[in-house]
Amino acid sequence: MAKIPDQPQDIFVPLTEDYLQTFGKDLVSLMLYGSAAGGSYVKGKSDINVLVVLTPEGIHRLEDGFALVKTWRKRNVAVPLVMTKAFIESSLDAYPIEFLNMKNNSILIYGENVLEDLSFKPEDLRLQIERELKGKILLLREGYLESEGSARPVRQLISKSLTAFVSIFNAMLYLKQMKAPQSKRETVQEMNKIFAVDAAVFMRCFDIREGKDKLSGKEVIDVFKKYLREVEKACHIIDGL
Repeated sequence: MAKIPDQPQDIFVPLTEDYLQTFGKDLVSLMLYGSAAGGSYVKGKSDINVLVVLTPEGIHRLEDGFALVKTWRKRNVAVPLVMTKAFIESSLDAYPIEFLNMKNNSILIYGENVLEDLSFKPEDLRLQIERELKGKILLLREGYLESEGSARPVRQLISKSLTAFVSIFNAMLYLKQMKAPQSKRETVQEMNKIFAVDAAVFMRCFDIREGKDKLSGKEVIDVFKKYLREVEKACHIIDGL
């Protein structure tokens, strides 16, 4: 049976060896990103997310990696993101939030650090932040209507949406001060300082997501409504930037 790693770093050497054996000189970079790179990895629960950068030649023989990906999925390594350097460079205007968050939470495993020197145009970030916030507000309203006021689906709605809002808030902070925290709770605290977003509401949402709260059904609904209002506030702020 495949062993789940105690820490993501435990797989760096064998993972590199396997990718080199499969892609050889076409392997440009292996990078860990996401929660496993940001210090919030939980053995057996957290996926290990890997960015694989290949040459243009290597990207056209992905089938060589079928068995490799299947083997490592048994050890909680998610199906990797596979890109070329040119794809990354040409995508910064379309996906600045995603690449910013990858850059802020990443560890080089092998090869070239393709995220280290990425820079982002403020106008690209602001536009995607607005688009993402407005889209997710619509989804929250839709989900709330579908819940019919039942606490359980509202809990799930909070849990599933919270991480996405933290990523968006990191981008807002970067836009304002050219840096972003790594800790999710620290991000919310900084949003409180810079944009006066109510941090207490989001802290309760973190507790709900982590199963640490003892809220009644009525209290969960109340938290959700405040949560939605704070997200709407963030949307008004970004509209004005």
